[in-house]
Amino acid sequence: MIRLVIALIYVVLAVILCLPYHLHLWLVTKRDAYKGWHKSWRFVRCFFKGLLWIAGTKIDVKGKENLAKVPHEQGILFVGNHRSYFDIIALQYVVDRPLGFIAKKEFKKVPLFSWWVADIGSLFLDRSNIRAGLETINEGTVNMGKGLSLGLYPEGTRNHTDTLLPFKTGGYRMAEKSESPIVLVAMTGMDDILENNHPPRLKKTRVTIEFSEAYYPHSMENKERKEFYNSIPGKLQEMLDERRG
Repeated sequence: MIRLVIALIYVVLAVILCLPYHLHLWLVTKRDAYKGWHKSWRFVRCFFKGLLWIAGTKIDVKGKENLAKVPHEQGILFVGNHRSYFDIIALQYVVDRPLGFIAKKEFKKVPLFSWWVADIGSLFLDRSNIRAGLETINEGTVNMGKGLSLGLYPEGTRNHTDTLLPFKTGGYRMAEKSESPIVLVAMTGMDDILENNHPPRLKKTRVTIEFSEAYYPHSMENKERKEFYNSIPGKLQEMLDERRG
């Protein structure tokens, strides 16, 4: 419980005290989007490093060499399973390039913190409004074309079972249309940090993040691309099962 209290104080103070820097980042992004995302990524990454240290989280990373094969200035669509709020924190910390996320529109209502989420290039998706959802996907495509990477959780919600929920596939088009690669991300042990603990507390935990090889949907023929999209849940499930092994 003490870790959780310290973490909450850390988050609140950091978000409030760094507001002037948020305004600076907002202005930089208006002039040069990629420069703003890069500065925001470096800053938020340091903030998340502190939060992971407070939580006592150790991360084992597998397949990071697959990221090194993709030019640093090129965006990647990271497609992963979603078990915890810490998924975003840990992935942001280990990825080697500016990274935003596709988040639920409800998250945009969280005071102050949502501003920082937007600073790193995250977009807020309204799944109940098809037209608004398409506009978000189109904006994500444009941003990926400028070099921003995005994290996508196709299950649409946190899932604490060992079997993946049905995937929502519309977001894959951001990689296809921006000619960016897709990398699958298997994350295990994340919900042991917080969500699996009753009463709520932060628990020292060793988690694993595994990156697949990079897949390039835009280079595939239509049939091959469709088959690849359909195979993503199975590929990711296989990665997760091997880790749980």
